[in-house]
Amino acid sequence: MTDAVLSPAPLSPARLALVGNPNSGKTALFNALTGSRQKVANYAGVTVERKEGHLTSAVGRRVTVLDLPGTYSLRARSPDEEVTRDAVLGRLAGEHEPDVLIAVADATNLRLVLRLILELKQVGRPFVLALNMYDIAQRQGLRIDVEGLSKELGAPVIATVATRKRGIDDLIAAAEALYEKHAENPNVWREPSAAEIRAAHGEAQRIMRTYVKPAMRPDTLTGKVDGVLLHPVAGLLILLTLLFVMFQAVFTWATPAMDLIEAGFAALSGLVIQVMPDNLLRSLITDGLIAGVGGVVVFLPQILILFFFIILLEDSGYMARAAFLMDRLMGAAGLHGRAFLPLLSSFACAIPGIMATRVIDQKRDRLTTILVAPLMTCSARIPVYALIIAALIPNTRVWGWMSLQGLVMFGLYAAGILSTLIVALVIQRLFWRTASEPFMMEMPAYKTPDIGLVARQLWQRASIFMNRAGRIILPLMVLVWILSTFPYPPEGATGPAIDYSFAGMIGHAIEPIFSPIGFNWQMCIALIPGMAAREVAVAALGTVYSVGDVEGAGGQVLQGILATKWSLATGLSFLAWYIFAPQCVATLGVVKRETNSWTWPAVMFFYMLALAYLASFATYSGAVALGWG
Repeated sequence: MTDAVLSPAPLSPARLALVGNPNSGKTALFNALTGSRQKVANYAGVTVERKEGHLTSAVGRRVTVLDLPGTYSLRARSPDEEVTRDAVLGRLAGEHEPDVLIAVADATNLRLVLRLILELKQVGRPFVLALNMYDIAQRQGLRIDVEGLSKELGAPVIATVATRKRGIDDLIAAAEALYEKHAENPNVWREPSAAEIRAAHGEAQRIMRTYVKPAMRPDTLTGKVDGVLLHPVAGLLILLTLLFVMFQAVFTWATPAMDLIEAGFAALSGLVIQVMPDNLLRSLITDGLIAGVGGVVVFLPQILILFFFIILLEDSGYMARAAFLMDRLMGAAGLHGRAFLPLLSSFACAIPGIMATRVIDQKRDRLTTILVAPLMTCSARIPVYALIIAALIPNTRVWGWMSLQGLVMFGLYAAGILSTLIVALVIQRLFWRTASEPFMMEMPAYKTPDIGLVARQLWQRASIFMNRAGRIILPLMVLVWILSTFPYPPEGATGPAIDYSFAGMIGHAIEPIFSPIGFNWQMCIALIPGMAAREVAVAALGTVYSVGDVEGAGGQVLQGILATKWSLATGLSFLAWYIFAPQCVATLGVVKRETNSWTWPAVMFFYMLALAYLASFATYSGAVALGWG
């Protein structure tokens, strides 16, 4: 008789939550812990982003890690901070409370996080303090009594370098050890009084003086660099130069990859034409799907280059400096200094930009930022801008080195920024008439961006873009193809077949409304599906002109068609329209959720529609007067 081998009982899963100040490297630590095993969603009932990842510990335990929004205190003053507070206290509906908290601190700047840690002690939930960016603290000669600090706080203190995955195993082991104790401490946290806040501040200062000694090698380099980058004149010039280089790169660096994608779609279209008979299905595939979707996907390299610059600037610590530089300009427009980061996020997409306004405390400042965020030039406009610029603006050099096309792109972005500030000023003067509050923020230390993290974020952006192409653009292009194909022209018709289609009927019906701004009926058709997503306008143009003019219109073929059929005045008017173009449906939906009202999405839609028409009318009239019609 043989002895049965008993399998060890599976370890119970653990749930960790990362909490800390903004710019403490919390997200970098989250990525180091979970890698690619993470997902992003929203918390139930709110639009605050929810990041959750998973890992398996050294002893085989499945661990769930939650990355909470950055906060300076559990005394929540914004929706982001409310989510962090409720998650820490176990109050979130439908969410399991964390078993262990990981308080993430910038080791070079412990002053503010110590106040937060004292609040976490009151909560009674076990926590570990992760001294992140510890390598920078050591390089500066900062002396931290880790053992003494641990005894003072009554919690393990682990030194970590998230970007290099140092201390990660020790951090997980410390959290797991606390979890195994199953400490049941009562939740005793409550909103502190003013006197208690002052006392906590004094206690944090005492702990700081006792266990953190001044750096033996102060970071004088950061001070010297900030002396230049934060200079009111030189700093702004450097910021503008960086933005200028970024938009030049969007055109010059992306060309080889765009040519490769263009050739791939052209080859695919040619293959379909070779193997399929000339029928409706072939027309759907080549004229609808390949021409439509391919006309948008070809701009993916430009979008990724834009994100590459934004991610590098953010991870290096420069983005906070840019916010500081822009504070005076933002204040002159009646915007809160905290509005800079949401507006900058809107360069990628207005949706995360609008969601990022949750960091603004005052409701009026937040609402103003929401209303103007869509005026910032989002990445969905890049396909529209790039198509029209490539078709109508010569690819020449200004002063021998500057791309004229890149200069026009920079001008369009500058126009978006300027219009954002002007509209914000008008809103503040007409509706609120209140001065914005002073802007205070911590300057993070400069650090070398983690290439792996940058690559992962770029991959996520590419996945989001391609998913958008599949979910939104693909079905819309099928619809546009159907409208452009049916009904067939009557027998004996002499004009193009598309003139007799539903799309032709719709376009010709609304053309008189847009003819004063130089739009033809094909452009009118493109505006309609463009409401679902702005880049769909390019795909719609590709489908309409493909059905009406040539097989497989897209990319360079479509550029050639527009160059012959559009005047420069028409193209400039179309660009002006898309500086102010009414928002996509998804953005309007987010505004409704953020404001809990349909009033503000309606206000946004109609004021942007009016601005778009007026800007296009002025641009077209001026261009015609200059003989560009």
